[in-house]
Amino acid sequence: MKSQTLNNTRLYLDDLRPIPQGFIELRSYKAFVKFISENGLPQFISFDHDLGEEKSGYDCAKWLVEYCLNTNLPLPKFEVHSQNPVGRENIEKLLYNFRRSQQRNQEANIALK
Repeated sequence: MKSQTLNNTRLYLDDLRPIPQGFIELRSYKAFVKFISENGLPQFISFDHDLGEEKSGYDCAKWLVEYCLNTNLPLPKFEVHSQNPVGRENIEKLLYNFRRSQQRNQEANIALK
């Protein structure tokens, strides 16, 4: 498992939409996990929720949080482009809450020094 952050790498997780220029195409949960496990964290991730399979973009987001916890790396920048309003909200809440938690932990560590 790599633990670095890849500068200027942008991932686009979606099973159907055309991939915007400058993004790396990921069409499934399996592809998402494989890419990050082998290459490290990207600079930016754009999430879809519904991936046309059992696992969703929310599952990818949960895996990403665990990866960041295990590697002690900050959450990359992200957006959620899903048209599924409930799925979008679930991914955003998970990732924004995790980002706030990381920031609080960082502030607490600085205060202890």
